[in-house]
Amino acid sequence: MPHSLTHENGKMGLGVLRFSTNEICCVIDPDHKGKNLKALTGIDKSIPIVSDLQEAVQLHANALILGIAPSGGRLPDTWTKPIEDALTAGFLVVNGLHDKLADKFSYLLSNPKNKGSVWDVREVLKEYTIGSAKANKLKNKRILTVGTDMASGKMTAGLLLNEKLLQNNFSSSFVATGQIGITISGQGIPLDAVKVDNAAAAVEDEVMSRQKFDHIIIEGQGSLGHPGSTATLPLIRGSCPTHLLLCHKIKETHLKNPVSHIPFPDLNRFIKMNEEVASLCGVFKRPNTFAISLNTHGLTKVKADQLIEEIQHKTGIFTSDIVRYGAQGYLTTLEKS
Repeated sequence: MPHSLTHENGKMGLGVLRFSTNEICCVIDPDHKGKNLKALTGIDKSIPIVSDLQEAVQLHANALILGIAPSGGRLPDTWTKPIEDALTAGFLVVNGLHDKLADKFSYLLSNPKNKGSVWDVREVLKEYTIGSAKANKLKNKRILTVGTDMASGKMTAGLLLNEKLLQNNFSSSFVATGQIGITISGQGIPLDAVKVDNAAAAVEDEVMSRQKFDHIIIEGQGSLGHPGSTATLPLIRGSCPTHLLLCHKIKETHLKNPVSHIPFPDLNRFIKMNEEVASLCGVFKRPNTFAISLNTHGLTKVKADQLIEEIQHKTGIFTSDIVRYGAQGYLTTLEKS
């Protein structure tokens, strides 16, 4: 994660650090070598931060996860040499970018003496047809996380809610739809790599394969309010959600760059729009936005609590910060809805 540990582009690595059950021996970021991970990120794990791959090798690392998710999903030119070194050293390189590293580094991977390998997480592994709203006939609860913007905490909220359901012995399954969720869970669909005409069918396929579960948590992508996002609609059509969990960055007033000239809409109108789109103006049962998760990272507890109370009062919907305060309130609210 060079130069990305405390940057929004580092969300791939931060997600893995927070949720992966695999042992992580170190984080590579020369900007923060020797610093405390919890102090920098709030992630309460004792994982050393080192400056380069050679230090990671000394700590007996055997896999290299590319921990960035930059706009456009392209590999930085400066990362070519470290990846070559990792593959030469026999590492598994886990790649969540759009660039296919198995192709880019085929000259190394095709060498019989090379012991390294690549997992291109955004590789689409099957063909899909056209969605047909099959999930609408299911009797379980299908919870789709939606957001007012990109990178608003949809995956995190979904994973934490699913984790809390499982801890309380509920039947639940998480559908990963992005490279971070797939890397963490080892399953799912790289939705932004699926042809747009087949995207709803890909979501539908994942949901229908989990129909035995009482709860299906679908990881949201993008936002209906973002002009550069096409992901939310096929997620809605493919999952036919019964419930929506809205994620919102409370410190911001506008969408992030490069569309920072566009303000966030009124939350109540945004909630109504998502529900109306999901119901197809009444053709399907209208989903219930049962809760809101505010991203209050960087705010004092007093300020965070004040804003949480304001949003809950304004919308009449249970509101908290699922990272700061945990998922119990969301579980309780979901089971009452």
